[in-house]
Amino acid sequence: MTGINLTVWILGPLLGLMTFLFIFRIILTWFPQVNLNQLPFNLIAWPTEPFLLPLRKLVPPIGGVDITPIIWVGIFSLLREILLGQQGLLTMMSRVS
Repeated sequence: MTGINLTVWILGPLLGLMTFLFIFRIILTWFPQVNLNQLPFNLIAWPTEPFLLPLRKLVPPIGGVDITPIIWVGIFSLLREILLGQQGLLTMMSRVS
């Protein structure tokens, strides 16, 4: 297995998992009474919080709604498409080698 194929094999599920976690994080915002420090919610909050904290400093809530998880879903989806989509950079490189 080449280095590019290994990268694709690891990066694809990782980007998919992060997108999935951020979508669940968006759903959790609909339930403000949920304690994000208790199981099973902390399994969603802990991996996503390091991404959300710096972006919250740049993007204030709009109408009292934190939109930073939505921004991260877009970023991870875009990265996955650019790197691993049908015409993605890593996909094209793996076809050449």
